[in-house]
Amino acid sequence: MMNAVRSYLSVQNYSLRHKMVVLHVKRGDESQFLFNAGVETSVDVLLQEITAIYNRRLKVGRICSEMCELAEHGITLPPNMQGLTDEQILDLKLKDEWEDKCVPSGGLVFKKDDIGRRNGQAPTDKMKAVLLQTVDEVKALISKKQAEANVCVTMAMVKEGLEQLRGAVMIVYPMGLPPHDPIRLEFEDREDLSGTQASLQVLEEAECQLWWAAKEMQRGKKLQDYIGKNDKTKLMVKIQKKGQGAPAREPVVSEEQHKQMMMHYYRRQEELKKLDEADDDTYMDSEWSDRQALKKQFQGLSNIKWGPR
Repeated sequence: MMNAVRSYLSVQNYSLRHKMVVLHVKRGDESQFLFNAGVETSVDVLLQEITAIYNRRLKVGRICSEMCELAEHGITLPPNMQGLTDEQILDLKLKDEWEDKCVPSGGLVFKKDDIGRRNGQAPTDKMKAVLLQTVDEVKALISKKQAEANVCVTMAMVKEGLEQLRGAVMIVYPMGLPPHDPIRLEFEDREDLSGTQASLQVLEEAECQLWWAAKEMQRGKKLQDYIGKNDKTKLMVKIQKKGQGAPAREPVVSEEQHKQMMMHYYRRQEELKKLDEADDDTYMDSEWSDRQALKKQFQGLSNIKWGPR
């Protein structure tokens, strides 16, 4: 974690010295991360680096999700045993050869996986905490909330997060994970996402476009061709696949401003509603509305009060 913080600080210091442009990268309407770039940076390099960070963050998200399952139910069963009941495994005489090799450090606790994907030999609470705490730290490191805190995400930070996850797995499983386990496949860049929802999220750099102010930023050009040499700028850019057309424009008001406006309109509506419900005849009790007020004044009857002395 400290190495990631140092990486972030070094990038921020470099940014201050070299006055870099801050790009707020979005995918559709969803904020992703902040990215630093110089005005001399080409659009090709921007696409390459932004796409790499985007895809690596997706990888970290997939690993974190699998590590939570690892902490709950142990290692993944071989593909030919997944989804089968205990009776079916016995009938087919199937055996998990990695069950005795990949035992969590400090012992295990049996927690059956209801969907039959993992072997149920979960690590103890202490080792489980190591996995889950690391997952939380890495998620926070590359979270989309970093954009709200004006923290730029770098490839160094993402790689540091991956190393932290790898280290936590090695602490809990010093003998390593089975070669078919999705976490190991992700670490070794051998994951097969074909046919999965996750595959639809991955972006191929060659098929990507970068849009700013409803204009596509053309390859072969530099950032300064669009914003000039103003290196103290923050841009809202959107990355998407080719052929999808221009992305939707950003709303005139932010989500927070919209909420404030709705609250103001609601309070105003409630005030008007209360005024409508008020008694319209209350003015009849006022002195200025009494038609006999002048006559009573001449007769000395204007300030008469009824009641015991």
